[in-house]
Amino acid sequence: MSGPTETFNFQAEISQLMSLIVNAVYQNKEIFLRELISNASDALDKIRYQSLTDPSVLDSGKDLKITIIPDLANKVLIIRDTGIGMTKADLINNLGTIAKSGTKAFMEMV
Repeated sequence: MSGPTETFNFQAEISQLMSLIVNAVYQNKEIFLRELISNASDALDKIRYQSLTDPSVLDSGKDLKITIIPDLANKVLIIRDTGIGMTKADLINNLGTIAKSGTKAFMEMV
């Protein structure tokens, strides 16, 4: 992924609040891991629902899955999914948002 970089800023009050929330919530590794898996699940839901009207989105593979790969040597967990990622509009609307269900919002649009 390369190309021009764009930066979007939160309002000062929101930025301070987000910093407090993120530091409080994501210091807990279990919560952070659950959030990452939830995001992968949202990506699977998105491709599953999109495939109802456009079956070609599954042309690269119909095996919808989340894979968690431990890299013990580097103390890293790799989380991969076969879903659909976020568009630029999704990123602008959702980055910095906590406790918002991407699946719920997507279903409301369908």
